[in-house]
Parts: sequence; structure tokens; C-alpha cells
Amino acid sequence: MLIAYARISKADDSQVLDLQLDALIEAGVDIKNIYTDKISGVKDSRPGLENCLKALRQDDILVVWKLDRLGRNLKHLISTIEDLNQRGVGFKVLTGEGVNIDTTTPAGKMIFSIFGAFAEFERELIRERTLAGLKAARARGKKGGRKFQLTKSQVRLAQVAMKNRDTSVGELCKELNITRPTLYRYVAPNGELREFGEKVLEK
Repeated sequence: MLIAYARISKADDSQVLDLQLDALIEAGVDIKNIYTDKISGVKDSRPGLENCLKALRQDDILVVWKLDRLGRNLKHLISTIEDLNQRGVGFKVLTGEGVNIDTTTPAGKMIFSIFGAFAEFERELIRERTLAGLKAARARGKKGGRKFQLTKSQVRLAQVAMKNRDTSVGELCKELNITRPTLYRYVAPNGELREFGEKVLEK
């Protein structure tokens, strides 16, 4: 199934979604499967995008008009695309600099893998810095280790909440007193457990 996301930066009607909507519909997306936001791309809370990501299932394809409609910055963009890849969701960009990203084609799959490589590279850098910090702390007689920000009951609550498409991710994060990136380390947008969540429940 084709599911699309469209965004304009202002909510005062000085910009309109018509151009993006027309292009998405022409690309074969049903109007009822297009999620929208009228908000700046740098804002953390984008309800339309949250609902769009939660609606996606394996073998669906997320379609956007331009690449900059999706990510609020490069780090967020890479993280979002990597998450789609892990969930078996395709991704297609219709115009602009990212027009060659289409995972239904061999070239698009290659670009997708490059995004994944960047994400893995970033994780390795973070891991190396963490290990170096722990080693330095131990050398000074301090003990260190991973501290989880969610309890078992909170992880289970997040699982159930994220499986519900009507859940507001922003409200859930406020209730748990964590940020969105932290939440997504424990639970995926579709409610599936991630590495941190699994380790908390194993404790």
C-alpha cells in the first residue's frame, strides 16, 4: 500500500498543500492515505508524521514529495529511514535532490543501504566514546554502566500505547518524562520492542 506524508512550514494559510497533494495523488496514493502537517520541519511534535509512521506496515511504501518534507535534520532523517528499513517499509521521493530514492528499484535500495551505513557508523562512534568514557571512569575508581530510563511497567505501557494508532507520541513522552528519541530506543512506532526495551524486560 502507498502511504504518503506532506508538510508545509506555516499554519497561517500563506502556504498550501495543493502542490504536494496533487503530485502524491498522481503518483497513485489514495487521498485517504495522505497524512499532513502545517508546521515547521524543526519542530519535534508533528502529529501528522507520527500518525503516518504508525500507520505503515511491512511492504507498505512511504511516499513524500521532497526529502526535506520528512526529516527535521539529517540525523532525524537517517534515523527515520533506517527505522523504515528495519520494519520492511519502502520509501519513495517524487522530486528534488532525493528523487532517486525509490526502494522499488535497485538504485533506490542501494541508497537505502547507504543511509543504514551512516546510522551504523554513528552508533559505532557513540559506542566507542561510551566505552572510552567508562574505561577512563574505572581508571579513576568510578563504576559505570548503562542506566535505563524506563521501568518494566513503563516499557509495557509504551508498547500498548504505541500499538494504538490514536496515541499521541508527544503526550506519551510527557507521561513517561522522556524525549521521543529515548522512547524510540525502547519501542518502535508500531509498538514492537527494540533493544533497550528487550533488555529492560529481561532484567
